[in-house]
Amino acid sequence: MKLDLEVKKEVAKIGMTATLGATVVTSMFMKNKLAKKTHVIAGVAFCGFALWHHTLYKPTDKKKKESLPSKKDKEVLLSNENN
Repeated sequence: MKLDLEVKKEVAKIGMTATLGATVVTSMFMKNKLAKKTHVIAGVAFCGFALWHHTLYKPTDKKKKESLPSKKDKEVLLSNENN
């Protein structure tokens, strides 16, 4: 079964939320060895989910936004039309 890109993004967000929550909750019990290990593992997992989430956004997505004229470009076009 091949996962859709939007499903992958959603799974990554849910993973980040869960691991960040675990990191926050376990931070209050750092004297407990199990909580400390869980805290470290959840923190590393959070970084992994964040990296995965970042890689799901392709540079082509950014280029599509850049292809729209910026405010400065519009001002230049308008000033050229007025001259």
